[in-house]
Amino acid sequence: MAIKADCSGWATKANMRCSDGRTILQNAFSECDGKTVPVVWNHEHNDPNAVLGHALLENRGDGVYAYITFNDTDSGQNAKKLVQHKDVDRLSIYANKLIQRGGDVIHGIIREVSLVLAGANPGAVIDTVIAHGEDSEIEGYIMSGEYIENIDTLSHSDDSEDKKDDLKGEKAVATETNSASSKDEDETVADVFNTLTDKQKTVVYAMIGNALEEAGVDTDEEDDNENVQHSDEDDDNETVADVFNTLTDKQKTAVYAIIGQALEEAGVDTDEEDDENEGGDKTMKYNAFDQETNTQDQEVLSHAEQMDILTEAKRTNRSLADTVLAHGITNIDYMFPDAQKVENVPGFIKREDLWVTDVMNSVHKTPFSRVKSVFADITEDDARAKGYIKGNQKKDEVFKMLKRVTTPVTVYKHQSLDRDDMVDITDFDVVAWLKSEMKTMLNEELARAILVGDGRTQSSADKINEQNIRPIWTDDDVYTVKTAVAITKATTEEEKARSFIKACIKSRKNYKGSGNPVMYMSEDMLTNCLLLEDTNKRVIYDTVEKLATALRVSKIVPVPVMEDLSRVVGADTHILGGIYVNLVDYNVGTDKGGAVNMFDDFDIDYNKQKYLIETRCSGALIKPYSAVAVEFVGKTAELNSVAA
Repeated sequence: MAIKADCSGWATKANMRCSDGRTILQNAFSECDGKTVPVVWNHEHNDPNAVLGHALLENRGDGVYAYITFNDTDSGQNAKKLVQHKDVDRLSIYANKLIQRGGDVIHGIIREVSLVLAGANPGAVIDTVIAHGEDSEIEGYIMSGEYIENIDTLSHSDDSEDKKDDLKGEKAVATETNSASSKDEDETVADVFNTLTDKQKTVVYAMIGNALEEAGVDTDEEDDNENVQHSDEDDDNETVADVFNTLTDKQKTAVYAIIGQALEEAGVDTDEEDDENEGGDKTMKYNAFDQETNTQDQEVLSHAEQMDILTEAKRTNRSLADTVLAHGITNIDYMFPDAQKVENVPGFIKREDLWVTDVMNSVHKTPFSRVKSVFADITEDDARAKGYIKGNQKKDEVFKMLKRVTTPVTVYKHQSLDRDDMVDITDFDVVAWLKSEMKTMLNEELARAILVGDGRTQSSADKINEQNIRPIWTDDDVYTVKTAVAITKATTEEEKARSFIKACIKSRKNYKGSGNPVMYMSEDMLTNCLLLEDTNKRVIYDTVEKLATALRVSKIVPVPVMEDLSRVVGADTHILGGIYVNLVDYNVGTDKGGAVNMFDDFDIDYNKQKYLIETRCSGALIKPYSAVAVEFVGKTAELNSVAA
């Protein structure tokens, strides 16, 4: 039976060794046969806007096959176009209830299928790679493509021992072993002690005092010790034992270590007692009071001082940290935890780029880059129909033919990474992060070139040729109508805003483009228009939508790169106020193979991985009088004198 779908492919391939050494066995996801799961972008299953459609799963002998249908949302249709254009052709799954035996995945439940950019096993139709948690039943990402996405969100070190016993000799997941061992080795007694509540710490101090007293050590704090215990009992008859029983096994182990250390420093032999004490064989790997690791040139606490500190902490009911500070430890910051990043992946400081998406999604696209537009100008009087008088000769109609050809240009972004840096950066995928930045900046440059040009001088080697991608702002008057608003050095921002609105309304008759246009303007210009008040000091346009209605446009899109743009024409300076245009009248053409492409190459001589993203395209308005640019025009000498 034929299954209706927008696309299909292998969600996962069986019996393929992944780059992390794991293998998904045949029928590991057999329970998912016939099930329908969401399709999202790059595993963003916490964001409903990232849902692109759904996938019908079919379990086969070679793996799980997915029939994907995209929804009617903007993101779904955009994903559909990306797939159809072969810009994205990789799939990945998110699964839980994973059961692993050694390096083999033998069972799991697929919860979603994702579109991703790249994968890891070149031998499969859709390659599989697992990035997961660490238990026998776990949640994990099973990725496909050239790289493994590191996901360290699942950690079950607290119950690792019990679950290892349940596996009955089977190997635990590698990430569990690594994360648990690393965490336990780095954790000190002080770290565990600081997890206690104030009440629990008070009980620990009391236990230390009692242990010292029972060992025959005089702490001079017998009465205080009793008071601590009595106060605990007074709290709903809660005893020291009651509070101690609220501690976890790890916290109890830390308490035993602290008590043992105190007894050792008091000269009490604890070798036999350690064997008898509950948990005595579970000593912490690192002791916060161990002085053997300190160098001689560091200031340390002597044994006697440590006894004083423990006694004082118990007596004054202060925290151990406060008591230590009072005794003058220098470089206490060495004991502070390392700073941690709020976000795993570094963020970008960048301009607002919503306008870029609007421009790139709105332009008209053709599968050819050499674009020719031909029009006949029939607006002149010679093209008008004429009346006939008997006996006179009839005159021919006269009109001009207009033709323009636009050819493509290559726009690119180049980047490189030292391979040593790529290997050393392990907390996030630096390659995927870098490629994302390159794609973002390429799209922004194309959108800028389409609206106003790239802003570089004509002599710059990096300039995008304006004969290949023609800026709407400076395009020929046949295509972009220039509307001038006269200004002087005395013109205020409020006067500019009022004149701008009037000019937009009056120039609307010159617009011959398709449908209702969109206004592209700077944030400052938009703000000045929204701040306009009537004679009663009431805001005239209290919403952007009301301003758009007044300007006779469908919507207003702020464009950061349009701030303070100007050009000099003769003795005048033209400052751009805004452009209104329907971008369906702007054609972006690319030949086969000229779409946005990413290239990777390794320089063996310099040990660098190089990346190149580029496109070869053309761009131009294809309909006369389809855009209107509103400019503030003043004498250059006068305006420059104001700036000075």
